[in-house]
Amino acid sequence: QVQLVESGGALVQAGGSLRLSCVASGIIFSINTMEWYRQAPGKQREVIATITGGGRTNYADSVKGRFTISRDNARNTVYLQMNNLKPEDTAVYYCNTKPVIWPPYWGQGTQVTVSS
Repeated sequence: QVQLVESGGALVQAGGSLRLSCVASGIIFSINTMEWYRQAPGKQREVIATITGGGRTNYADSVKGRFTISRDNARNTVYLQMNNLKPEDTAVYYCNTKPVIWPPYWGQGTQVTVSS
């Protein structure tokens, strides 16, 4: 049974930092490309960071230079270090595999709120 559990979200001031975690179970984590997504109120879910099983990373332009994705295969965990947060980063953050788990499955997400 697949399970993705995101955590680490909080209310922070602009310019602050957060580290999100996502623990995966029910998948062979080490071979899966993992992604972080976010969904802001009234907007579609968007992918913001990708990391392959070998550790190659890619970022959306909106977070490049501020966010860092990493993974610990021994802990089946993917992380998102977020620095210099901006109010427009406010969203619910999710992780998933690439391609997303099928049948469609999403964890509960973790709320990040950035105040100005």
